[in-house]
Amino acid sequence: MSDVAKTNKSVKHTANRRNAISSFMINAILIVFSVTCIYPVFWMFYSSFKTTREFNNNPVGLPAALHFDNYVQVVTKTLMPTYIKNSAVVTVISLFFILAFGFIAGYFLSRYKFRGRNMLYAYYMVGMLIPIHALLVPIYILTKNIGLINTVSGLVLPYVSFGLPTAVFLIESYVRTVPKEIEEAANIDGSSFSRTLIQIILPMCKPIMVTVAIIQFFTCWNEFSFALILLSEQAKFTVPLGLTLFRGPYATNYPMIMTATVISITPVMILYFSFSGNIIKGMTAGAVKG
Repeated sequence: MSDVAKTNKSVKHTANRRNAISSFMINAILIVFSVTCIYPVFWMFYSSFKTTREFNNNPVGLPAALHFDNYVQVVTKTLMPTYIKNSAVVTVISLFFILAFGFIAGYFLSRYKFRGRNMLYAYYMVGMLIPIHALLVPIYILTKNIGLINTVSGLVLPYVSFGLPTAVFLIESYVRTVPKEIEEAANIDGSSFSRTLIQIILPMCKPIMVTVAIIQFFTCWNEFSFALILLSEQAKFTVPLGLTLFRGPYATNYPMIMTATVISITPVMILYFSFSGNIIKGMTAGAVKG
């Protein structure tokens, strides 16, 4: 074997070794990061089967036996089912209006050029930059003045208002990738504007609509700040606000809190694992088509 061949083989071997080391380091970092994300959920889950004494003696240890009493008590002796129902009602209504108004606004901002269009688009985008906590006091005063404290509408209005900017931004960007020739062909075939919008454009926007729905579902389901200031009756509480009641003034039953949290996040986890692929597809579809 010539000296050149030996040198090339040595360089190739060194490069392969460096690539292997780099790949190992990257995977090790990702594994450690994944464990730090997954372990708290796993710890919360198995802690929900502990008794209070067992948890206090060893908070991180596995339960000696599976105790389902915590789940029975949370479901039968607390208002947790009511909290879940309230969150479901508020979330579903908010999602309906966010998707409906977001699709209409996103479509018109994408397809039509009119006076004030850029200003209207900037108005929506500014809504993504305003922190929720900066508007808590004004929204509370406004909601109280119009008599919507402790009502579903009192929560739906701010949820829709803060959810629309993200929905409009994503939908507007996606509709731009839909060829206008499709609408022109439908118009030539005699399809009305509303029929084209609902039966042709809307189904084509399904990936981004599902993405917006999932993102806003998480936001509405987990929202705490508005629920804290706009709700005062326990029977009207949503899940995040209801979880705060499991903490006593002098002692805290941590296994009960873990149980209630597991019950509250179960719908979210089921939804996420069922549609996680749609989130990536919807967020990247515009870039792929463009």
